[in-house]
Formats: sequence, structure tokens, C-alpha cells
Amino acid sequence: MPTDTLTEHFEEHRPMLLGVAYRMLGRAADAEDVVQEAWLRWTAEDRAEVREPRAFLVRITTRLAIDRLRQAQARRESYVGPWLPEPVVTDFGPTAPDTAERALLADSVSLAVLVVLESLSPLERAVFVLREAFGFPYAEIATALDRSEAAVRQLAGRARRHVDEGKPRYDVDPAERRDLTERFLAAAAGGDLGDLLALLAPDVRLVGDSGGKSKAPLRIIESADKVGRFLHATSQGAGEIFEIRFLELNGAPALLALVDGTPDSVFQIEVLDGRVQCVYIIRNPDKLQALVGL
Repeated sequence: MPTDTLTEHFEEHRPMLLGVAYRMLGRAADAEDVVQEAWLRWTAEDRAEVREPRAFLVRITTRLAIDRLRQAQARRESYVGPWLPEPVVTDFGPTAPDTAERALLADSVSLAVLVVLESLSPLERAVFVLREAFGFPYAEIATALDRSEAAVRQLAGRARRHVDEGKPRYDVDPAERRDLTERFLAAAAGGDLGDLLALLAPDVRLVGDSGGKSKAPLRIIESADKVGRFLHATSQGAGEIFEIRFLELNGAPALLALVDGTPDSVFQIEVLDGRVQCVYIIRNPDKLQALVGL
């Protein structure tokens, strides 16, 4: 197969491969590395052995991601404080022309779902991602993972149950989340603790990820009073330091705080019944590199 044809086949499937790898790993940089390794194996493969390029590329990418995920899980045991996925800008564009399909893609890449996926085994996670996010047939997943179709169906059922049990119920209406995010920012910047508390659910949670490399809570903060007071205390004077931008990250509205043009923090909220149910704060500088220049 000519080199230009090899490249065309690969580039055609690259967005999907990146999507699979990111949902498997929760790190954009790791996903890029996996897809680059898949490219090298693609170019080195005997063309006579490749009957279906998409199936081959998905198989290689998934297996590479599983290997890397096993290594990452061992490293995360020593991670300082709560771990959150690396935020990524989401623009599904022509890959999801249908509203329902776009909603499915957005949900599968949400911070809440990716956090729950951390509780799955690498094989369960691979099956869940391929089946639930990308709709691959069980037979094709079985081939990719070198498992029987019956085994894949068992893995899929177990993964689905774990996700259903672990995933919090949130409202996903983007307009409501954007509105509440703007009100949340105004209340925090305005310095009125009462206004801020009025937006928080009684059992709200705040999850901060710094990896020990910047200031953020090393434990999850729970309850409206504790979360409200923490946000109130940390927001005092912050308006003079930060430049705030709205953007879509992981399928939902988010706030990007910059200092001298450099990403400092990402804030995103989860909403239910018009109240903030969870606040995510990502301050690990390693996880904000992809947002430089936005």
C-alpha cells in the first residue's frame, strides 16, 4: 500500500482512535502517545495481514491503551490528593451531527464518568468505552481484545453495572449548566457568602486536583457550608489576579482561570435540580498544558 494511502487511512480514523485512548487513560498526552505508537505499528505491518484498517487500528490502539493504563494505575496509587482526568476541549463537529449522538459522546467524556471509569479493570474499561461510547459490536470488541464474544458480553454487563452504581445523577442541559456556572462565578467573585451558599446543594462536594504541585484541597470537601466557606475564602482578591474565560471542556461549560496568560485553574460544576452538586477544580499544571494558548 503506498505511503500516502497509509496516511489517508490512518488520518481518517485518528479522531476515533484519540477518543478511545483518551477515554481509556484520562490523559490527552498519554492518548497522543498511544496513537503515535499505533501509527508506527500501522506503517510497519505487513499489508497482506490487514484486511480491515479500522478494525486493525482499533485493536492496536486499545491494546496499547490497556498496557499503559495498567502502568498508570500503579502510579496513581501514590498520587498526591484526589485524581481527576486531564480536561480537554470538546468540539465533536461533524463526527456527531445528531443531537443524541453528541450527547452520548459528551457524557462518555465527562469528568464524572471518567472518574467512575477509574474503578473498572483495564479490560472492563476497554469494553465499556468501545461499546458504550463508540457502539462497536460485541464481535468486533472480542476480536480487538482477543476474548470470546461471551466473555466480552460479561465484561460489558459488569462494567455497565459499576458505572450505573457509581455515576452520580446530574442534569446535562448545557444551557442550564452555563447559566448556573455564570451565577456561580458571580457569587464567588462578589464575595457574598450567602449568595454562594444559595447555589449549593446541601450535600455538595468539592474535588480538587493539584497532584501536590499547587495549592488545592488534599481531600474532598463535603457539605454546602464547608464548600461555600472554602470558595469564599479562596476567591477574595482573586478577581485582581485571574483572567476568566468560558469554554467547553469534557462536554460541558467550564471556567478557565489564567494568570499572565498562563492556565492556572479549571473550574467545572455538576448540576441537579438547579443547584451545584459537585465542584471540580483542576490545578495540576501538567494537566493544563493542552489549554495553553486558548
